[in-house]
Amino acid sequence: MSQIHQHRFANGLTLLVEPIVGVKSAAMSLLLPSGAATEPDDQLGVTQVLGEMLFRGAGDLDSRQHSDALDRLGVHRSYDVQTHHLRLGATMLGDRLDRALPLLTDMVRRPHLADTEFEPAVALALQGLQSLEDEPQQKVMVELKRRHLPAPLNHPQPGSVEHLQSLKLEHVRQHCDRHFVPDGAILGLAGNVDFEKVRDQIGQMLNDWSGTVEPLPVQGTPEPHYDHITAETSQTHIGLAFDTVGESDPLSLHQRLGVAVLSGGMSGRLFTEVREKRGLCYAVYAAYAPQPNFGTVYAYAGTTVARAAETLEVLREELQRVNDGVEADEFHRAVVGLKARLIMQGESTSARARAIASDQFLVGRPRTLDERAEAIDAISLDMLNDYLSTHRPDTFTTLTIGPETLA
Repeated sequence: MSQIHQHRFANGLTLLVEPIVGVKSAAMSLLLPSGAATEPDDQLGVTQVLGEMLFRGAGDLDSRQHSDALDRLGVHRSYDVQTHHLRLGATMLGDRLDRALPLLTDMVRRPHLADTEFEPAVALALQGLQSLEDEPQQKVMVELKRRHLPAPLNHPQPGSVEHLQSLKLEHVRQHCDRHFVPDGAILGLAGNVDFEKVRDQIGQMLNDWSGTVEPLPVQGTPEPHYDHITAETSQTHIGLAFDTVGESDPLSLHQRLGVAVLSGGMSGRLFTEVREKRGLCYAVYAAYAPQPNFGTVYAYAGTTVARAAETLEVLREELQRVNDGVEADEFHRAVVGLKARLIMQGESTSARARAIASDQFLVGRPRTLDERAEAIDAISLDMLNDYLSTHRPDTFTTLTIGPETLA
């Protein structure tokens, strides 16, 4: 994995290919500029419905025929809605990629979006959204994002019940026409892949694909604040968020290491200080979520109603205390943890396809595993502590779900 090939087609589509010696599988990750943030304010969830309908007939094949054709090739496929993109993923044996690509690209270029498939797709999207009521740990993070990020980046990826119930098939078709375009689309392939062969094949298949999208009109960032959602439960779910550097910032890796100190497994500060020493909660973690030009650190804790106020106080303290300095043993554990995840990523063609496509969007180019490992090794304990001392979170957006407010 010493080289990642790149090619930008005349229509704006970016192709990235990372051949991996010794593997038989090939994986695809196609990012289409059709994420939740691109949805009209009164059609939240239209991308979820569109993603589901992509698997219900395309090109010259109806839903069953198209599904059977992919199954015969052993293609495992999926989609997920992200903030900026709808991601279409697939894995298969590398020697079947040339036969699978026409079927997969038909899903983008010639999806049927048939009348008979619309209501079942909406029903599945509603089920997924309503399941959040049984998963308050997920719900608190979805709702926290809505309150912390600027519009339209705060659009909930699962959508809105009200909007899904009023959605029309024509809305789905319009969204597809406007946002399934090559300019801004990124196709990542990894594994048993011949770059020149796949480049030529894609060029022939998609040479008549055209279209562009307008930049997202991002509004001002909301002020950090506290909010509460009342729910008759025996637990209180706590979410906190604060802003930090984006992935394109050279210091973004310092932020990743800082979060790894906080939440790098059972040795992380949040686990030891909030859960183990004080017994305040049954689950606690922090995560770094980067955009190209800014980032967000999210933290979660689930606890009892009686201990919720203390849990929130200690969680805030720990998120700020890490900026007072990291010890050498914590630093080394964080470094080892990040590098271990890189190594495991390198063993998965689907993970590499996703990573190089994501890199292209976040930093403007794909990064090899060696490059990322070297970047981690280049950071010293003093460098990390210098960064943390000047990037202290002073204010948080806070959201709680439970029977009692903590304000």
